[in-house]
Amino acid sequence: MDKEIILMRHGQPSLATSGNISARDMQHWIEQYERCEINSQPAPKVSVELAATAQVIVSSTAPRALQSVRALGLQPSLVDELFCEAQLPHGRWALPRLSPFTWAFILRVLWFCGFSGRMESAREASVRAGQAAQRLQALAAEGPVLLLGHGIMNQLIARQLEAAGWTRQQRNGNSYWSATAYRLRQA
Repeated sequence: MDKEIILMRHGQPSLATSGNISARDMQHWIEQYERCEINSQPAPKVSVELAATAQVIVSSTAPRALQSVRALGLQPSLVDELFCEAQLPHGRWALPRLSPFTWAFILRVLWFCGFSGRMESAREASVRAGQAAQRLQALAAEGPVLLLGHGIMNQLIARQLEAAGWTRQQRNGNSYWSATAYRLRQA
C-alpha cells in the first residue's frame, strides 16, 4: 500500500499590522506573530476535504497551527516543536522603517544567505527539517499523515521527502491553508 504525507500551511494569522517599523522593532513583531492565532475565516473546502483523508494528524506547537487543526475539526495525534517554523532573525537597525511584511521578506532572504543573528540558521533549520521528515515517514506507516505546519519549514521538509523518494501528487499553492500531498509507492 502506498504511503501519503500531506503538508498543509496553517490558516491566516490574526495579527494587526500597525504601519512601518524598524528592523529592531521586528523582534517584538515576531514575538507577537509566534503567539497569535488565526482569524475567523473558515478553511477552504479543498483543505477540509484533503485533511479528512488523513489518519494521523501532526501539528507544530504554534498557536496558529493548533487552532488550524481545530478549525478543520480535527485533533492532533502528535504536537511537537520539531515542526515549528524556521525562526526569523531580526536586525539592530533603526532605519529604514518598512512594513513588517517587507521586513519579513528581506530578513528571510538574508536568512537564506547566512544571516541568522542569534536565531536558528538556515543550515540548522534544514537539519531539523530532515528530522521532521523522518518522523513523518515513520508515522506514515500508520496511515495517511497530515502535518499542520508553516510555509518555510514545510518547504524544507518537502525537499527532504523528495530526496527520500517521495513524489508530489498535488499542490494548491503556497498561501494560508495551502497543501501539498506526497506519496511513496510501495513495491
